Amino acid sequence: MKTLIIAEKPSVGKEIARVLGATQKSKTHIEGKDVIVTWALGHLLGLKMPEEYKKEWATWDLNTLPLVPEKMLITPLKNTRGQLKAIKQLADRKDIGSAVIATDAGREGELVARWILEYVHFNKPVKRLWISSQTDKAIKDGFNQLQPSKKYDTLYDSAVARSEADWLIGLNVTRALTVKYQDSLSAGRVQTPTLAMVRKQEAKIQSFVPETFYTVQLIVDGKKAVVQEGAPRKFSEREKAEALVVSLKNNPVVVVAIKEKQTVQQAPLPYDLTELQREANQRYQFSAKKTLSLMQTLYERHKVLSYPRTDSKYLTQDMISTMKERVMAIQNFAPQEVKGILKNGTKVTQKGVFNTAKVTDHHGIIPTEERPRPEKMEADELKIYRMVVERFIGLFLPAYKVSKTTIVFSAANILFELQQEEVLEKGWKKDIQKQSESVYTLNEQIMHPTYTIKKQLTEAPARLSEGALLQNMEKNGLGTPATRAEIIEKLIKSDLMERNQNKLSTTPKGQQLLTLVNPALVTPELTSEWEKSLEEIAKGTLKKEDFLKQIKKETAQLVAEIKQSTETYKDHALTNKICPDCGELLKERSGRDGKLLICSSSTCSYKRRKDPKVSNHRCAQCHRKMEIHEGKSGNYFKCKYCNISEKIEGKTSKKPSKHETNKLMQKINKQQEEVESPLALAMKAAMEKKND
Repeated sequence: MKTLIIAEKPSVGKEIARVLGATQKSKTHIEGKDVIVTWALGHLLGLKMPEEYKKEWATWDLNTLPLVPEKMLITPLKNTRGQLKAIKQLADRKDIGSAVIATDAGREGELVARWILEYVHFNKPVKRLWISSQTDKAIKDGFNQLQPSKKYDTLYDSAVARSEADWLIGLNVTRALTVKYQDSLSAGRVQTPTLAMVRKQEAKIQSFVPETFYTVQLIVDGKKAVVQEGAPRKFSEREKAEALVVSLKNNPVVVVAIKEKQTVQQAPLPYDLTELQREANQRYQFSAKKTLSLMQTLYERHKVLSYPRTDSKYLTQDMISTMKERVMAIQNFAPQEVKGILKNGTKVTQKGVFNTAKVTDHHGIIPTEERPRPEKMEADELKIYRMVVERFIGLFLPAYKVSKTTIVFSAANILFELQQEEVLEKGWKKDIQKQSESVYTLNEQIMHPTYTIKKQLTEAPARLSEGALLQNMEKNGLGTPATRAEIIEKLIKSDLMERNQNKLSTTPKGQQLLTLVNPALVTPELTSEWEKSLEEIAKGTLKKEDFLKQIKKETAQLVAEIKQSTETYKDHALTNKICPDCGELLKERSGRDGKLLICSSSTCSYKRRKDPKVSNHRCAQCHRKMEIHEGKSGNYFKCKYCNISEKIEGKTSKKPSKHETNKLMQKINKQQEEVESPLALAMKAAMEKKND
């Protein structure tokens, strides 16, 4: 009998098949002597939409809300039906005796496979592959340690609970808001409080009033000491600061205290996904989605990183024996550092990293035993890989040691404080430069001290960067490491939030939504409670049914609040432009390729670009890129600087007329008489076939 193995993606399935020796390839699976490896394409099934339960639910009407099916059912997704059908045919084969779930080792991966097995009515033994990297060794070890799928039943329950709860809350609230206010208004228990965080920061910026203040500093050996005691640290008026300086000028400055403190800072732990996304955003302005995509490639294709969708920074005790192999793998990537680590016996100095109790589904992100091939990686992939390698190397380096000295100066009983640091050992902070500091003795009198008055202005809070938003989401339990990037992208795609030069802001539509949506959905408390409940379900301490019973009550309450609301809504996306098809006003929307103008009528499908598309075609006069405009006779080039227009030669979406076809045929026949080229013959045959 053979084992049916279900991977989450074709790329992963092909790697598993290769490692297991399966070589008989087809479009939907790869077969071997004892195994058949097939794959999903992400989710192949989803929860049914309202109209699939009841016909009357197809109409968006406040009177039908809330929509609460007696039992939630799954249905095939339209674009992947072919692959699902192929898996069902494989599962029904008489020579299949068992199955292995080899999807991503996490909540969503469990849902992908379990829904497939449920849909195809698979009733044979099922086991679970649980691995944290895609190397050959990890795959082989994983198949040697397969676990009964029953061990992960509570994880599946948690995934189902999350999916059904999001359907109930998100779909009902979104439909209620959309119908009541006649605009597409998307809300949810994670995305709405995330949007509110961005708006809260904007409110701080808008209410900020800049203030001018003055500080007095003592200049000693070119260094600035600040007021510690005996006088205000800030002056609202320059005259008061000047008065203090005058009173101090004729007084001696004496060292009255020297305080020394040594600090030891161990290397940071490996990245979890959220921290890596935050730092990549800060360093390279990568979006959270882009960072996750790059990591997924490093994990699946290059096999040089461990599982990326982790919320843990720790490693398990049994990984100690794998450290040398991982260090050897990065030898060509970081030769100098690895040489020193090997010389020291591959000893991990950051002992706290090995803590099995603090590892959740997956350990922290570290390099695998696979040797990297930088020439095969893209520039952005290398940036992310270097970040992980640098953090990993730090685990083997000495601690960073620094001596911090505080020198206190006294002038007319006014105390000034000077902070100095001396690096004793660079340790893992290899780029830190050692500083030469001035040396002082107790009761030493400072010769020729000077004072300076510094004018400063209080700074307004900055807009949230994507990295800062990720940190706030993590702090408040909004989403999971695997879903936070998707939530941010969804908010932007829904025209509720904008990204501009790595800074995030809410749109007028997003600002209004926060006033219309239920207060319970604006704060993160509800979602935080949800996540705790989902964790309890995964641990087996809370029943899925009890959780969903409470969610149904909350759904009814949220819908009732929207129905009773007296708030008003203004669609800021409406323009003064008229739809040429139906006469309604056009709305402005963001598209993949810039702003679009779409008809505000739900029954009209008219849309066009707001601004002309800029082509690579250059103006003959000013040599700038020309725009593409749409005219009665088709598209044409136009220079907005010179107002010159040009016909677009070559590709056209218009079908040639019979007259144009005959004219082209005559030209081809004439060319054929001169020289019967293969190209002419091919064109002639194509035209004759078209005319037939």
